[in-house]
Amino acid sequence: MARIAGIDLPKTKRGCIGLTYIYGIGRSRALDILKAVDVDPDKKVQDW
Repeated sequence: MARIAGIDLPKTKRGCIGLTYIYGIGRSRALDILKAVDVDPDKKVQDW
């Protein structure tokens, strides 16, 4: 399980959904973050 800012991201969720578990990050911001770091938003968190 990935851990960012003290939050455990669910490894079975897609990246754009997993990032929304962090307070203040919605779906559009999650997509922007993943685009900035060149990660496919449809990849599961465990495949990062």
